[in-house]
Amino acid sequence: MPKLPKGSVQDSSDAVAAYKTVLQAVLDKRPSGTRQRLATALGKNRSFISQISNPAYTVPIPARHLDIIFEICHFSVDEREAFLAAYGRAHPRRLELIKDAAPKRELRIQLPDLGDDSRNRALEKVVEDFVQKVAELFEENRDN
Repeated sequence: MPKLPKGSVQDSSDAVAAYKTVLQAVLDKRPSGTRQRLATALGKNRSFISQISNPAYTVPIPARHLDIIFEICHFSVDEREAFLAAYGRAHPRRLELIKDAAPKRELRIQLPDLGDDSRNRALEKVVEDFVQKVAELFEENRDN
């Protein structure tokens, strides 16, 4: 088989598969239910987790999801370093955006249980989007 030039589609697919292999190995070591907890935390379906953790799929993992993935999956220091090294090879510009992003802090709030998983996720998404927009406004005002 001929060697493909750097930056080719195959090279990119291999780089994506590399970090997905790390994620898949981490998930395989975690208790059952971790994939569902991750899906819920990301506001996605469990099938999305299957796509982002399967090296056979070329669907990239959005950079904005990395912190949640690390938190829910409890990556070790070595696992995190291996994942980020592979992610950086696959998406160098995205990794720079993560490094340049303002540090985050966590605030936990309690929301009412609406008695329906889809409605609960929708409410969580509304709150997350609201907080993100407010934070962006504060960032813009700080820079002016």
